[in-house]
Amino acid sequence: MAPTRLQKFIASTGIVSRRKAETLITDGRVFVNGEKVTKLGTTINPAVDMVEVNGQMLTSVTDFRYIACNKPVGVTCTRAQYQSERTVYQLIPDARDLVIAGRLDKDSEGLVLLTNDGELTNLLTHPRYEHEKEYEVTLSRPLSTEADRALTEGIKLKEGMAKFDRIERVSPQIYHVTLHQGWNRQVRRMFGQLQGDVLRLRRIRMNKLTLGRLQPGAWKAVQRADIL
Repeated sequence: MAPTRLQKFIASTGIVSRRKAETLITDGRVFVNGEKVTKLGTTINPAVDMVEVNGQMLTSVTDFRYIACNKPVGVTCTRAQYQSERTVYQLIPDARDLVIAGRLDKDSEGLVLLTNDGELTNLLTHPRYEHEKEYEVTLSRPLSTEADRALTEGIKLKEGMAKFDRIERVSPQIYHVTLHQGWNRQVRRMFGQLQGDVLRLRRIRMNKLTLGRLQPGAWKAVQRADIL
């Protein structure tokens, strides 16, 4: 097996995304052959080096799984178990070893992908790869011409300039918006600056993978080729 960067190997095991793997390393929670490693870019040989994260020995995943789920409103995208919260993992049997590739907030609904393919998770969630997400947004009132233009030209958020790649009017108060950025609650925050209330936010596509006719709370196994 060829040498690989430590954070890439950790992500390949499916326990976290590559960005989260980098945080685990810098936080001192990763050991290689019994020695703590905190330097990003450290190279290992998975065939001979032993990697531990939070005391768990890691091995490469060879059987990748991909599950598409239609997350309902009120369901959270978290592995944490809270007595008062219903999570995506409660909808899907035997899925707790999978990572959510692109979360939705509790008040939003639609397409969520769970997988143990760390490389795919990184490709879908890191902005530099510019993979598209498409949302159906229901507003409290129609967009003005000025607001429509501003949403595609750019709106300043704390992370930088946020903009939609495309915006399509489906009905007076329903729009399909496409973007490759993925900041926290970005779609709601952008509309909130210009238009007021978002009544409904539903993700309908992640790159090639579409929600289709999948009912709220339902899930299905998909293939990597369905996504990229």
